[in-house]
Amino acid sequence: MVTLTIDHKPVTVAQGTTILEAAKLAGIPIPSLCYLKDINEIGACRVCVVELEGKEKLIPACNNLVEEGMVIYTNSPKVRETRRINVELLLSQHDCHCATCVRSGNCNLQTIANDLGIISIPYKKEVPDFRWNVGFPLIRDIGKCIKCMRCVQICDKVQGMNIWDVANTGSRTTVDISFNRRIKDSDCTLCGQCITHCPVGALRERNDTAKAFEALADPEKITIVQIAPAVRAAWGESLGISREFATVKRLVSALRRIGFDYIFDTDFSADLTIMEEANEFLQKLQNKDQNTWPMFTSCCPGWVRFLKSQYPDMVPQLSTAKSPQQMFGAIAKSYYAQLLNVDPSKIYCVSIMPCLAKKQECDLPTMNSAGAGQDVDLVLTTREIDRMIRAEHIIPSELQEEEFDTPLGIGTGAGVIFGATGGVMEAALRTAYYLVTGQNPSPDAFQQVRGMDGWKEATFDISGTLVRVAVVSGLGNTRKLIRAIRRNKVQYDFVEVMACPGGCSGGGGQPIHDGLEFAGERANKLYGLDRISTLRFSHENPSIIKVYDEYLEHPLSHRAHELLHTDHTAWDMPMAPIMDQEEEEDNYS
Repeated sequence: MVTLTIDHKPVTVAQGTTILEAAKLAGIPIPSLCYLKDINEIGACRVCVVELEGKEKLIPACNNLVEEGMVIYTNSPKVRETRRINVELLLSQHDCHCATCVRSGNCNLQTIANDLGIISIPYKKEVPDFRWNVGFPLIRDIGKCIKCMRCVQICDKVQGMNIWDVANTGSRTTVDISFNRRIKDSDCTLCGQCITHCPVGALRERNDTAKAFEALADPEKITIVQIAPAVRAAWGESLGISREFATVKRLVSALRRIGFDYIFDTDFSADLTIMEEANEFLQKLQNKDQNTWPMFTSCCPGWVRFLKSQYPDMVPQLSTAKSPQQMFGAIAKSYYAQLLNVDPSKIYCVSIMPCLAKKQECDLPTMNSAGAGQDVDLVLTTREIDRMIRAEHIIPSELQEEEFDTPLGIGTGAGVIFGATGGVMEAALRTAYYLVTGQNPSPDAFQQVRGMDGWKEATFDISGTLVRVAVVSGLGNTRKLIRAIRRNKVQYDFVEVMACPGGCSGGGGQPIHDGLEFAGERANKLYGLDRISTLRFSHENPSIIKVYDEYLEHPLSHRAHELLHTDHTAWDMPMAPIMDQEEEEDNYS
């Protein structure tokens, strides 16, 4: 242990602790902008500088370790003045139009500037012009970039994609797309982790709220909205209500207030995905020698983009089942249009997703199976729907619970856990077991695939057949798994992949809490909902049974293939600039 003094307060911490962490443990917050524990500890912003007694120059607290007997001052006159100058210099190259920034009120730079009492900037303003493809789902505003390098580090160290890189030198240094590419020509998977780890508004999702309001105001349109599983665990975070109070039924109430005609649950189509994917897996398992293994889940569009750009020869191993979002759109504009007795072209289908890549997925040329334009017309992230709720002057704390519409609003616990890493695998195994044995397993029989570990594996006995499965989340972990498979170091039958660490709960469209990760807490909420659900198996969903009886006939039927399956090779994805040569050995145990 090491004992030191911080702001006249004796502090004892473990050896190897940084000054920043030691101060935090002592209840003394030191402001910072660029710091992300174990990911970005480069001291680039110089906002966390502190004064060390006996040393003339100030030192960054984020990457200097505590030493015995240190005397630290975190807010001395010298520190305050230096910190103020550093922040003023940042602001001199920053677009300070906070009123038009999506991060206003949730911006570390704004908070620090306010705390320092900065109301004017004494330096010449030099803000770069905004130049970007505003049609792309991910938007970067160079005028807001503070060069903290968080996006570079999260993309490199966690996701292993190397999309961002440092460009130019000196005062002109900035962050741009690597290899001098344009974003639409890059192999960006649209995971959105750079957005959720940006401390300011330099990175954001394309704002589609105006399109949503326009559709809601059109009397000729029938607006249908679906709510993804992970959204229900996060939508209240930025609205000041607790996770317990922010139930999905209160979100249903808010969406009715906003004006949507029909409000449904993506849990329904998650159950539909399980029916198709589980049957597809069992069909392949019966002809094991004729197939290449493992079979990969396909409900995460960020993962599909990754595989197409990094390992295109493995694309045929993806399940052909569409994602729950796209299955829902196809059913809404076919089966449900038939139930309503309306022209499907009048239906405007909106998704509320925890994901950025879903915005790109709905626009794919293959996602128009119902024959009425794109099956899903618009995707809103959790952050965007929260902004719409505020725009409608809805007071979340006064919302009463309301039910989903039927029949596409009925889901099971198996559908709910799609929002957590391992949830798709667990839901699929529950139904696969039933399809093989004719009996339900214990709903918790496959909980070995739960948890926040980036790479999990298990083997299950289904009526005498050993099924080897793996679950991976985060693209850095995914690359390690793919390399291990290609080197025959591991063998699996079925693999679930989610691009975002922690799965959809940690998606790139979820509410942002600077420096904090809430994927685990959100996942626990979803597992809790599964635990108290009266229906925990996708094959027992009465609406799923009904849609097959009345419309689809049976899983993998001709109509099911037309509406619910897709050809992953039928659209182009930019390739990685340097294909993985698999030269580096990854540790695996």
